[in-house]
Amino acid sequence: MSIKDSFMKGITLNVIILGFVSLFTDLSSQMVFPLIPLFLANVLGAGGVVVGLVEGAAETTASLLKVFSGYWSDKIEKRKPFVLIGYGISSLTKPLFAFSYIWQSVLGIRIAERVGKGIRTAPRDVIVAQSCDADVRGKAYGIHRFMDGIGSIFGAVLAFLLLPLFGFRKVFLLAFIPSIIAVLFILFVKEEKRKRSTKSKSLKVSFKSLTPQLKYFICVATIFALGNFGYAFLLLRAINLGLDSQTAILLYIIYYISYSIFIIPAGMFSDKIGRKRVILVGYGLFGLTSLGLIFVSNLSQIISLFISYGIFYAMIDGVQRAFVVDLSPSSLKGTALGTFHTSTGLAALPGGLIAGLLWDKISPETTFIFGFVLSITAITLFLNLKE
Repeated sequence: MSIKDSFMKGITLNVIILGFVSLFTDLSSQMVFPLIPLFLANVLGAGGVVVGLVEGAAETTASLLKVFSGYWSDKIEKRKPFVLIGYGISSLTKPLFAFSYIWQSVLGIRIAERVGKGIRTAPRDVIVAQSCDADVRGKAYGIHRFMDGIGSIFGAVLAFLLLPLFGFRKVFLLAFIPSIIAVLFILFVKEEKRKRSTKSKSLKVSFKSLTPQLKYFICVATIFALGNFGYAFLLLRAINLGLDSQTAILLYIIYYISYSIFIIPAGMFSDKIGRKRVILVGYGLFGLTSLGLIFVSNLSQIISLFISYGIFYAMIDGVQRAFVVDLSPSSLKGTALGTFHTSTGLAALPGGLIAGLLWDKISPETTFIFGFVLSITAITLFLNLKE
């Protein structure tokens, strides 16, 4: 058996196809999203509260839909239509940022774009879970998120190269091209055919059927998400230190390179040593990164913190999804993933607003103190989870 065959053992072509879908989607997204905080601050004159509101409201909107799309995909036992519609909506809305002249329109378009993410995420994650053997689930999510990360790197590089040539608005328009390519890849996904269940299910019963361990983990992950201020505030911190927009985008690229390097190893480690250990290390690294952002004072330090944030995110992004699937009943994987994504995403709006208010009203350092405290809280609670 070749190294390639050995690495891909237990993983089907669907995982790779969905990886390409995410690659081109994130290539498009990262031509836009890292520019949004800079566009708001430098072009539209918005402050930290607005940045936190835009990012938080966008993720919350997506999260509200994830549980319903996950549940309905379980109910009708079809995932691909949700994936196609979700990616299609996101593709159509991204170019609209080019026509924004007030922050409120950026907020509205950002929310509309995230509606697509809310529809597609849980059903897509279920297809990934169904397209691999259980003992390589962490690796399968790692491969999918790795390809997502590669798209993010190329997208951010394009944003860096194209921004000085064309400006914010034309870059937003160009982002439409790779997003349409992503939608075309979805047509090649082959959904697993299953015998339809005749047993009726209600949303209430489905939630009750989630295991106690899963419910506990979702609560812990939600508390952590409340303090996870996100890359927008890392970019603001870079600007706060006197760096320009171009340098900030380069730092964002560095962050995604570190994420992409570590995402597959993180998934493989979770297959070998357990999801809980990897997630705990990730939470701890976030806490250390938050501490570093309090005291950072020069370019070399901020570079190291962008790298550590990328490693942290690699350790929890795919592994948390795999852990949710591990803990969920076989017939409710969409509902379980949707509940997880919704709960953690709903924390994004209050989390973003709190981070922004602390930034504007007290100091940037206070935002990162808040993140550190929530990470320690989540670690303490997570240690009590019995697998």
